Amino acid sequence: MNFEKFLTKAVSSWMSEDGPQSDIVLSSRIRLARNLKKYTFPTLFHHEEASKVIAIIEAALADGAIEKNVPLEMLKMDELQLLQKQVLVEKHLISPHLANDSSHGAVVLTDTEDVSMMINEEDHIRIQCLFPGLQLKEALWKANMYDDFLENKIDYAFDETYGYLTSCPTNVGTGMRASVMVHLPGLILTRQMNRIVPAINQLGLVVRGIYGEGSEALGNIFQLSNQITLGKAEEEIVEDLTSVVHQIIAQERSAREALVKTSNIQLEDRVYRSYGVLANSRIIETKEAARCLSDLRLGIDLGYISHLPKTILNELMILTQPGFLQLYAGGALRPYERDIRRATLIRERMELNGR
Repeated sequence: MNFEKFLTKAVSSWMSEDGPQSDIVLSSRIRLARNLKKYTFPTLFHHEEASKVIAIIEAALADGAIEKNVPLEMLKMDELQLLQKQVLVEKHLISPHLANDSSHGAVVLTDTEDVSMMINEEDHIRIQCLFPGLQLKEALWKANMYDDFLENKIDYAFDETYGYLTSCPTNVGTGMRASVMVHLPGLILTRQMNRIVPAINQLGLVVRGIYGEGSEALGNIFQLSNQITLGKAEEEIVEDLTSVVHQIIAQERSAREALVKTSNIQLEDRVYRSYGVLANSRIIETKEAARCLSDLRLGIDLGYISHLPKTILNELMILTQPGFLQLYAGGALRPYERDIRRATLIRERMELNGR
């Protein structure tokens, strides 16, 4: 397996499959932050230590298979081009921090891309497991399987009182971040999101954009995750987040039902106008594409449009990002050129999927 394999399909297996509550919950993610004992954390270490950390983890992973018939591939950041790293970010396989700020980092990926292990990001190891729909418990189980394998071979930085030690104090304890990616057009259109976000924050959770901290909520897609890792067990964190997500799902469905009941023709018109823009535009910017794709997915979920798969939102939200567009073009594109190529790609995909 090499990097080119990760470019043959825009959407990873976990994004192209249906899961529980997948009309609203696009994906579930568990991320575990771990550091090696007796090694300086990545925020302060030097290149020699970084290389040693990579070598230790590479040796540990080579010593036996974690999952049967599931190969692992290590990609080192200093061996990748800028566009290649950007594509990995757009596929949610690495963080922007690892792509932009770590020339001595790496990522280990499974063949299906449902597991990625970032090395020398903010922490020595960040194990990330991704599942379609609302499957936090399943993602936690798999993350723990990879974590247990490594912990049997590597000495982690661990304190009996505080738990796993991490670069950021907010991750100390379990070192776990649980998050879900949700599509919430109903709550946006009914203007309820501004009321809901503060309530979510009061429960110890945080709402972010599609690519995590500091990113924008393109296409009405948000990430909900826990803020507290100290003093709570992993299972408790997952249960608390799952409970809140079920409430968000109920409110989103209620908002959609209200829109259909009170503004059905206006909503249908909005969906088909967005469909028309996507199917016919020759130039389209990222934000407009994301908004129209959100409307299209909503129309598919509500039954207005039946000839397109609902996974088209997942696929095109990634395929139309700047990194993918430029990589497929074979080099750098100016913003105007990207807008033209984005419109062309969307038209072609809609024609292909609509047959």
